[in-house]
Amino acid sequence: AVGRITSGAFGHYLGGSVGLGYVPCEPGATVKQMLDANYEIDVAGVRVQADASLKPLYDPSGEKVKA
Repeated sequence: AVGRITSGAFGHYLGGSVGLGYVPCEPGATVKQMLDANYEIDVAGVRVQADASLKPLYDPSGEKVKA
């Protein structure tokens, strides 16, 4: 295990599952290296491909709700 998922839910806007968690980085690692790395999450014994993102998973202005 490299990191840990702290919470998860279905992201209706994204149309799929969303998990929030932590992945430690090596000293000197760049943001690009962290985002370009390959990640998998163990879901009930099945490894599922995962993508890292630094984008906020919320809509503070309510723009998407009003669309």
